[in-house]
Amino acid sequence: MADLQLRHRALRPELMDDHGTGGDSLREAHRHLQRLNQIFGAAGPVLYAVRQLWQEAGRPRQLSVLDIGCGAGDINRSLLRWAEQEGIELLLTLGDLTEEACAEARALYQDEPRVTVRQLDLFKLQPGEADIVAASQLLHHFDEEQVVEAVEAMVRGSRIGCAIGDIHRHPIAWAAVWLVTRTVSRNRYIRHDGPLSVAKGFRAADWRRVRERLADGGQLAYSWRPLFRYACWVRK
Repeated sequence: MADLQLRHRALRPELMDDHGTGGDSLREAHRHLQRLNQIFGAAGPVLYAVRQLWQEAGRPRQLSVLDIGCGAGDINRSLLRWAEQEGIELLLTLGDLTEEACAEARALYQDEPRVTVRQLDLFKLQPGEADIVAASQLLHHFDEEQVVEAVEAMVRGSRIGCAIGDIHRHPIAWAAVWLVTRTVSRNRYIRHDGPLSVAKGFRAADWRRVRERLADGGQLAYSWRPLFRYACWVRK
């Protein structure tokens, strides 16, 4: 890691960005990511952003959410619990580009009638796919131009807006992820992509540049969340 202060976003692709490879090793990586998501509180930012949009929309009693780039979809257990506590009739769709991720999500939610799993491409979402289109730890896979395109695709695919959770690029977060990934997993995806994900993460200035470039004057709001995360949301 040449830039020890992580002043600029890393541009190198992650192993998971190569969709021509996968198989058992990738499925194992999605299982190990569930543990890392729990350790680092990955569910919190997306839930926070969904709640902001839900409140701004008048607290509807029925809500549909599409989690795009869902991986195993494990972070959505917090969303399901929140919906139960608020008395919301929630319909949740988990979408990912890879069949390996979809297979893990189907296995995790096989007994949950509120959840549907579909193999989906973010950039091919149809208008109004769900009330809210959410993404957790997805946007750091893209360069700045692609991040803008991804946010606009999520907004187009929603009826209310999009909710985003992603990583704060910070040396402390990088060191913590480097150490934990080598403690909990021997999987090559986890060990390579974990620290690199932090180096590809965001700071407040990155989100401000994205906001300035959104079409139609899109108003992206963001909030720093515990354990070096950002919650972002765009109201349609």
